[in-house]
Amino acid sequence: MKELMKGNEAIAEAAIRGGCRAFFGYPITPQNEIPEYMSVRMPAVGGCFIQAESEISAINMVYGAAATGVRTMTSSSSPGISLKQEGISYLCGAELPCVIVNMVRGGPGLGGIQPAQSDYFQTVKGGGHGDYKMLVYGPATVQEAVDLMYNAFDKADKYRLPVTILGDGMLGQIMEAVEMPEMKDLTKIPKKNWATDGTGVGENRRIINSLYIDPDVLESVNHRLFATYEMLKKDEILFEEYKLEDAEIIIVAYGTVARISKSAVEILRQRGIKAGLIRPITLFPFPSTVISTAAHKECVKCFLTVELSMGQMIEDVKLAVNGKKTTAFFGRVGGNVMLPEHIAEAAEQEVKKNGSCI
Repeated sequence: MKELMKGNEAIAEAAIRGGCRAFFGYPITPQNEIPEYMSVRMPAVGGCFIQAESEISAINMVYGAAATGVRTMTSSSSPGISLKQEGISYLCGAELPCVIVNMVRGGPGLGGIQPAQSDYFQTVKGGGHGDYKMLVYGPATVQEAVDLMYNAFDKADKYRLPVTILGDGMLGQIMEAVEMPEMKDLTKIPKKNWATDGTGVGENRRIINSLYIDPDVLESVNHRLFATYEMLKKDEILFEEYKLEDAEIIIVAYGTVARISKSAVEILRQRGIKAGLIRPITLFPFPSTVISTAAHKECVKCFLTVELSMGQMIEDVKLAVNGKKTTAFFGRVGGNVMLPEHIAEAAEQEVKKNGSCI
């Protein structure tokens, strides 16, 4: 049965049903409903909720809980995620599974509390020190956020890495009808033979660490991590294609902006312009192949990347297009959100520049 829920609260409930039993966070708009919801629900399911004294404390509490094998998470918004970056790098270096939610707000600095997508670089490219990646999802609807969150702990455990849900203020605050999945049976979760849960003693002592003084050892760790990332590229890429069959211009957008872009596609089609949409759902690994394949189609004249930033994902789109077609950008920042008509106008201009196949 579906129920009407705010995005942040739906994500929190999905996390609990997905097995989260430890939450550590600190208040920051526009994600405050997540820790607020967790503070009530976690004790009811036998879990642990702690409002830490800072974002730095929260992410290090996540590290400690993850090391014991508990399904754990944190949530924040842009400046708070910045404060967590050292801890996130440690989690990746120690190969500890967890889930991180970032409801992005405008920046840089403290910026504002309105929605943005300007944390793409920070999240997808690895905002902390060293070479690392995370599995990153960019949900477009509350239901999709629920579905991705519900399985995020499974993915984190499978690959032994942090999984990030990259949303924004719109996704966190809108209310939509969602269908919640059943509670996962935590007794059926595979045992973590690496966890420091007190069972490893003597010669079987378990150590969680990300410090490797020997350069050859550290190099081997890096190669092992990147082998995992290659597995993600092989098995975990998600995307949506919309009206690509005859498209002459392809809009690339993710998250809530993709919903606005889909409306722009309909406007353009009504004007006689054959537009389509590629929506990355995994931001890492990025669906480069589907974009590259589209770029080789004769009818496709150009791409338009639409973002709530000054242009970040466009770099990955350009790499995928690889010069086969022109790639333009349209964005809004500062917490401003574009209308479908604005995207349609920008797309129409690009079609005129590059010629139409009508």
